[in-house]
Amino acid sequence: MKHHDILLHPYVTEKTLAHMSGSAQQQAKDGNRLEFIVHRHATKGDIKMAFEKHFDVKVAKVNTRIMKDGKHAIIKLKKEFSAEEIGTRIGIF
Repeated sequence: MKHHDILLHPYVTEKTLAHMSGSAQQQAKDGNRLEFIVHRHATKGDIKMAFEKHFDVKVAKVNTRIMKDGKHAIIKLKKEFSAEEIGTRIGIF
């Protein structure tokens, strides 16, 4: 699977926008995350590799869950990279 086949599109809701900057209750420790709809058969390793290659960043962690609209990946970036900056680059804001 090529990396552009793995990341289908960003998943944007009020909640996912809050994940970018983090919540006040958590002192923003839960921030720096983006959520994407990904290929159903992609592994966490596939998603991490594709995201790092596509956006030229380092990923700290990938969590996945299967929803009615497909497989969701919550991608947490390493602290030296900015989810908000990527959000701006892909037109979320």
